[in-house]
Amino acid sequence: MDYQEFYNLKEHPFSSAVDNRFYYPSTQHTEAAARLKYAIDTRKGLAVVVGDIGTGKTTLAMRMLEELDESRYEAALLILLHSSVTMDWLAKKIAIQLGVKDPLDDKVDVLRQIYERLIEIYETGLKATVLMDEVQMLQSHEIMKEFRGLLNMEVPEGKLITFVFFGLPELEGILSLDEPMRQRVAVKCRLKAFTEDITGDYIRHRLRVAGSEGNIFTPDAIKAIYHYSKGIPRLINTVCDNALLEGFILKRKVIDKDIVDPVAQNLGLEIEEEKAAGLKARRVVV
Repeated sequence: MDYQEFYNLKEHPFSSAVDNRFYYPSTQHTEAAARLKYAIDTRKGLAVVVGDIGTGKTTLAMRMLEELDESRYEAALLILLHSSVTMDWLAKKIAIQLGVKDPLDDKVDVLRQIYERLIEIYETGLKATVLMDEVQMLQSHEIMKEFRGLLNMEVPEGKLITFVFFGLPELEGILSLDEPMRQRVAVKCRLKAFTEDITGDYIRHRLRVAGSEGNIFTPDAIKAIYHYSKGIPRLINTVCDNALLEGFILKRKVIDKDIVDPVAQNLGLEIEEEKAAGLKARRVVV
């Protein structure tokens, strides 16, 4: 028996894995999705989503991919895992994602194959889009120039392909490596941390999806979770998951602030006021 059974849940509500069933349609995520869809539908070429760590960029990317109907879009998601990416590797990956069969080794040949495939997609009436996550990894002026070349592929209605870049705030600096590329950003969205009210609604939403029929977290517990997590969804999940585990161990059916406090502190999280007080105390000692 674990906390899932103890709290009468059908599954764990605060998993760190991205699961579209638990997608929370906050106002900012819904508005961002609408803007990105507009950029894709009107063939704008380049849209950008920036946000701090844990604010839901990957979750939004996965949701967008799921909502782009295969009957209208040729869509793919590419997640970058390291910064040693070359344009040769990237071009082949993009080609494969778009359905190019047997991409060649030479970059120029691959770009030609991509263009020919984009024409095929366009002639079938579909819109081509590649969603790219962790794009701040592309710390290269040359790669930005190459993307600019891909965005030069167009038809009278607009660009043959629309890229949607997701990344940390550093992404804006990466785009600035090539000013003409930066100027091609047609739509930009910025994801921020949740407010306290939204944090509470987010927690209740995930619990409902997991099968909860009651309020497991008290208002004081939710307030504490908000302050420790600073409204960052990933941290909210981590604190809530650990609080439920602690509640199960203590056989407490309701999670209150007295459970959240030690759990969050054990995770190394601090409330801003406590952090500031600690820094002040250290300065006094010195």
